[in-house]
Amino acid sequence: MNRATALSGARKGTRGRKDGRRGRMTIRSKVWIEVDGEPVFSKGREMLFLAIDEYGSINRAAREMGIPYRRAWGYIKAMEERLRVPLVETSKGGAGGGGARLTGEARELLARFGRLEQGIDKLVDERFDRMFGNEKK
Repeated sequence: MNRATALSGARKGTRGRKDGRRGRMTIRSKVWIEVDGEPVFSKGREMLFLAIDEYGSINRAAREMGIPYRRAWGYIKAMEERLRVPLVETSKGGAGGGGARLTGEARELLARFGRLEQGIDKLVDERFDRMFGNEKK
């Protein structure tokens, strides 16, 4: 998330400071990628991929994220269909259980998305600082 801050007045409906001083304003932004108007990659899907990579299991990744397995599987299938590339390879269960691993394409998507987010955050932070950073009211 963006970490740029500046002085601001409290807005109605937000908690004010007891000392009467103004709080710090923070800029936040969300980035996601769409194909034909449909979401294909976002922070949540990035987290899903990272959890799959860590646990080697879609089921465990979904459980750790607090989402149903069916939803996680649906996200993966939708991403694969929209991007037309395999992103997660699965193996069927057995004595040792099944598993899942990210493909090279998924790893490249993660890397590019991370760089995109960092670049956008930097631009947003710089613009925010220019527009609000020196405000003293």
